[in-house]
Amino acid sequence: MKSISVTVATTPTLVIAPDNKWRTIYLHVVGNQPVYLGNSTVTTSTGLLTEKHTSPVEFTIPPDETIYAVVVSATEDVRVLLPDTD
Repeated sequence: MKSISVTVATTPTLVIAPDNKWRTIYLHVVGNQPVYLGNSTVTTSTGLLTEKHTSPVEFTIPPDETIYAVVVSATEDVRVLLPDTD
């Protein structure tokens, strides 16, 4: 497993890049505001809400899928634990 840090902005930010295999990842919002997850067109109105300061959320990602994130204002740090496929 490897961990990465992603700074999410007010425009869709790539959090999980595509891969050619199934992956289980864990996502944790570090800061003080909610982060919304979705595809490359995610908005705060359409995204899946992740609460601040909660336990990491587990996702199973199909091959060739991505996850983008967006916040309401400024930026927010997200930590991701994912398989080390290198």
